Amino acid sequence: MVKIQTILDTNIIFAGLYSAFGASFQVLRALTARKFQPVMSVALLFEYEDVLKRNSRKLGLTYGDIDAFLDNICALSSYQKIHYLWRPFLPDPKDDHVLELAVASQTKIITTFNAKDFKGIDKFGVKTISPQHLLEDLKWAH
Repeated sequence: MVKIQTILDTNIIFAGLYSAFGASFQVLRALTARKFQPVMSVALLFEYEDVLKRNSRKLGLTYGDIDAFLDNICALSSYQKIHYLWRPFLPDPKDDHVLELAVASQTKIITTFNAKDFKGIDKFGVKTISPQHLLEDLKWAH
């Protein structure tokens, strides 16, 4: 059986670490149970690290906790190099690296709360879904 591949936008990672009561936390649990295949790039890893460490107090995590979490995500992820840049495409240029990762890795799904930030990505054969939608898809895939 082929695992669902997705790119987890930083807002999903943050929300999952911030609260144990939402869909994002359940997505992180599914990740550690290897129920889907996350796709990672260097740029995305650095974005995760920046956002999580800037908000470490709000998350109640030490830098060491965050580093251990990121090490775990890296071990569970498929790594993709990005060999080209054709920015800007998205309304927020800071999100272009996520779309570039999707295109380079042929990942068809970006899991995010901010679908509006990824308008027009259907031109690349990519769509956004919410964490709730990912969890529903995982239920049907197993």
